[in-house]
Amino acid sequence: MLPAELERYIHEHIPLSKAMGVSVVAVDETAVALQAPLGPNVNHRGTAFGGSASALAILAGWALLHTRLHAAGVADRLVIQRNTMEYQQPILGQFTARARLVRPDRWPHFTAMLARKGKARIAVAAVLEHAGQIVGTFTGEFVALGATGGGLGGA
Repeated sequence: MLPAELERYIHEHIPLSKAMGVSVVAVDETAVALQAPLGPNVNHRGTAFGGSASALAILAGWALLHTRLHAAGVADRLVIQRNTMEYQQPILGQFTARARLVRPDRWPHFTAMLARKGKARIAVAAVLEHAGQIVGTFTGEFVALGATGGGLGGA
């Protein structure tokens, strides 16, 4: 999936991404990088709102899984089940979230479980960067649901 395709899809299906000014910087089978400007994500201190930083990291993780499943020809219903976010320093401008699988070797098990059980879990990690420095880290567990999958909340 090309960056422009993914960006269009995200903006159409996750309206918050458009309001945040999210753009797709890079996408391949190993990683997805999303970027957001400070303007629509600013807090009362003139830095990025923590919720926006967290949302960008979750969205990058979701986008990574979406593009990998799409490339495999698997229709997806992806939701975030749990996550942790660590903020290491204030974000003073445009910021990027780069997401990768925590354990890429688990991908075949993930897709096999999804095909067999209609539900599978996998962990994603993301690094938040601003001005060439790491400003935060994210880890999250996502669940993919088949057509008859159960009702979990999430993005």
